Amino acid sequence: MKVITVAAGIVMNEQQQLLLVRKKNTSCFMQVGGKLEVNELPEQSILREIEEEIGCQAKIQHYLGRFETQTANEPDHLLISYVYHVQLDQAPVVQAEIAEIKWVDLDDAETQLAPLTTEVVMPWVKQYLIAV
Repeated sequence: MKVITVAAGIVMNEQQQLLLVRKKNTSCFMQVGGKLEVNELPEQSILREIEEEIGCQAKIQHYLGRFETQTANEPDHLLISYVYHVQLDQAPVVQAEIAEIKWVDLDDAETQLAPLTTEVVMPWVKQYLIAV
């Protein structure tokens, strides 16, 4: 099976919504982030990808870990994700290969979401970031 390795960022706003992006020519919304470059550490990759995709500087708040899920847009691929909770220095804007940015509620049932978002990110946010 082919493997895609990425760094992915969890970004929340004050309304406890999750920032998701949709890349051009795709239908699924997912975490901001992307593939690691050669000899690039995941924590370097997530900061670079955030700057490239949404034009922000970011600060890593927490490293969640390494997760394996199905990919959102590439059939027959395994996605390995290094996931970080990050804080942005300003409002995100669409850049690079991003077609759309969306803030979603954690119980959103309308938006088509990537497996990493539904299986890893949303449960983690609900458990650790949202005061119950």
